[in-house]
Amino acid sequence: MLITFHSDAYADITMFGEVGRKLLTLMGHSGTVPGAIKAADVPAALAKLTDAVTEQGDEPLGQAPADDDPDAVKQPVVGLRQRAFPLLELLKAAAENDSDVTWR
Repeated sequence: MLITFHSDAYADITMFGEVGRKLLTLMGHSGTVPGAIKAADVPAALAKLTDAVTEQGDEPLGQAPADDDPDAVKQPVVGLRQRAFPLLELLKAAAENDSDVTWR
């Protein structure tokens, strides 16, 4: 499943469902899809996600590669900071332009 975040103030951001739901919960939302944040609530969601990124920084977000398969190609683990960056930019733009944020 994919989640697409939308705001009139920024380009759409599409993420894998697991990652998108985790970021939603870090923003203080229930993680339900579809959903929305009204423009007045965007700064609070941005602050919560920014705080989470500051605290958790480079902790892996998503599934880590399995260590028990010697033939598996090792993929780099992407941390919270990298996963959250596009959504943080969307939230900043939405806050600056007093725009709602929706996802589906």
